[in-house]
Amino acid sequence: MQLSEFRILKVLAEELNMRKASERLYVSQPALSQRLQTIENNWGTIIFVRSQKGLNLTPSGEKILAFVTEVLQKEELVKEELQSLSEHVHGTLKLAVASIIGQYWLPHVLKEYVNLYPHVNISLITGWSSEIIKHLYEDKIHLGIVRGNPEWRGSKEHILSDHLYLVDTTISSLDELSDTTKPFIQFKSHSTYYQEIQDWWHTHFKTTPQKTIVVDQIETCKQMALNGIGYAILPSISLQPEDDFYKIPLTDKKGNAIKRDTWLIHHGTGSELKQVNVFMDLIRKLTNE
Repeated sequence: MQLSEFRILKVLAEELNMRKASERLYVSQPALSQRLQTIENNWGTIIFVRSQKGLNLTPSGEKILAFVTEVLQKEELVKEELQSLSEHVHGTLKLAVASIIGQYWLPHVLKEYVNLYPHVNISLITGWSSEIIKHLYEDKIHLGIVRGNPEWRGSKEHILSDHLYLVDTTISSLDELSDTTKPFIQFKSHSTYYQEIQDWWHTHFKTTPQKTIVVDQIETCKQMALNGIGYAILPSISLQPEDDFYKIPLTDKKGNAIKRDTWLIHHGTGSELKQVNVFMDLIRKLTNE
C-alpha cells in the first residue's frame, strides 16, 4: 500500500464522513468511495461500515488504522531527522501551550521565530497544562509550555513568573470587597489555579463572594471587568498599562506577592532537531532580556 492511501485512511478515520473527508483530500465523493473500495480490496477486509450517519471503523479497520498511524508517525520522524541534517532550519515545530500563554505571550515569540526561520512549519495546540503533559507523554509534540507546578519528570526550564491582581473599575482596596454587591467574575481554569484563588480568598475573608459569574475565556473575564460589570482576579501577563481599572496585587499571609510560574517542558531529545533547538534558544534569549 502507498503512503497516499495511508493518508486517505487517516483522514477518513478523523472525519468519519465521506463529504468532509473528500473536501480535505480535494477529491470528489465518488472518487474517494472508489479509492476506499480499492484499498479495502487490497487488505481483503472491510475497514469502514457505511451508514446514514457516516462511517464507523470495523474491528479490522481499527487494527489497520493503528498500523497506518504508526507508519505515518515514523515517516514524519524520518523527514524531520533528514531535515535536521540540512544546514538550513526546516521541518515542523510541534508545540502545546497553556491557553493564557498562547493568547498573551506566545504571539510575539512566534512572530520573531517565523521571521528568523520562515521555512519551519508550526503546529500549535492550546489547552490546560494537564492536557499538554498528556500530549508530551504520547509524543504528539516536541515542547510544552505549562503553568503552575507541573508534575513532570522530564526536562523543565523556568520561563517567567507573573503576579496575580484583583482588578475593578471602582474598587481600589481589598477592604471594599466585604461591602460590595458586585459579582466576582471568574474564568474557567486549571484546578490548581482555582484552588490558589480559593485559598487566598479564605485567608482574607470569612464569607464567600455574594455573587459570581463564570465565563469560559480569560479575555471575556477581563473585558467584563473593564466594563464595570464586576471584579476579577487576573495574572499580570494578561494586563496592559492602558487597562482602565484598579489593579490590587494579591499577597499571602506574610505579605509576599502571589504569583504563577510558567515552564517549558520537554523530553530532552527534541532539542536534537534544529527547529526545536533554535526555538528553545529564542525563548532563553527573550527570557533573559
